[in-house]
Amino acid sequence: MSGLTVAQRIGLWALALVLLWLTPGLFRQPPITLYTDKVTVLAYHHIDDSADGMVTIPTRLFHSQLTDLVQRGYHFITLTQFKQFLAGGTVPPNAILVTFDDGYKSFYTNAYPILKAMNIPAVNFVITKDLEHPEQSRIPSLSRDEIRQMTREHAGIDVQCHTDSLHDTAPNGGALFTTRLNNGSVEETEQAFRQRIIEDTERCRAKLGQLYERPIDSFAYPFGIYDTQSAELLREAGIAYAFTTYSEIASRQADPLQIPRINAGSPFIKSNSLNNLIIKRLHQQK
Repeated sequence: MSGLTVAQRIGLWALALVLLWLTPGLFRQPPITLYTDKVTVLAYHHIDDSADGMVTIPTRLFHSQLTDLVQRGYHFITLTQFKQFLAGGTVPPNAILVTFDDGYKSFYTNAYPILKAMNIPAVNFVITKDLEHPEQSRIPSLSRDEIRQMTREHAGIDVQCHTDSLHDTAPNGGALFTTRLNNGSVEETEQAFRQRIIEDTERCRAKLGQLYERPIDSFAYPFGIYDTQSAELLREAGIAYAFTTYSEIASRQADPLQIPRINAGSPFIKSNSLNNLIIKRLHQQK
């Protein structure tokens, strides 16, 4: 540029700035491969613009989180792909599985339009007793028609089990799913406890199985609470994959009934900090 006049140099710099403004991705560094042969499983609950809570985030934050991850080169996979990965199959680098707990209606009204527009798969773990009267639950829940619509319109949308009616605390403390009931001085027998857990799980699977034809073989532990016995009872009831709230990146060696997840549905996790959280977990697991 030594032979150019000052005016010509200024013109070239102006042209470069205009190109940069019109095409922001033109000079962006290519996406970085942070990990291979692993899957980050993200956990969300409620996407709502008027409610506050530790597991509730506004629609704009959910959208900006996903947009940031796409721009950074993350690849979103389906639940089917994740199960194939655990069985020895391959996944793209920087693989992510998006999950939701509780089956709230906000998944349909706020999250699903974004997932559909961005062609991002997701699985929602549903409390199936709420299917009977979805508008009467404490937080409105998904209806059968909404589940049918989403799973037919978007091949990447799955619904799986979050118990039928055991997502609650026991009167004597602990989680209903892992705690023997105590009626005064009489404690639930081992046989009665096992039967209660297995039958509840089978009801959940049966109800969801009426809505679409994909396997209902996955489960999210209520409150993330589980033990060896509860995992074994799930297996007896036909569940092959169960998701925890233990914060790690899932490897192929993960126990299929103790799959870790990273909480992304906190209002404190801004769009760019989700990437930082994933990197932090990767370093901690080395």
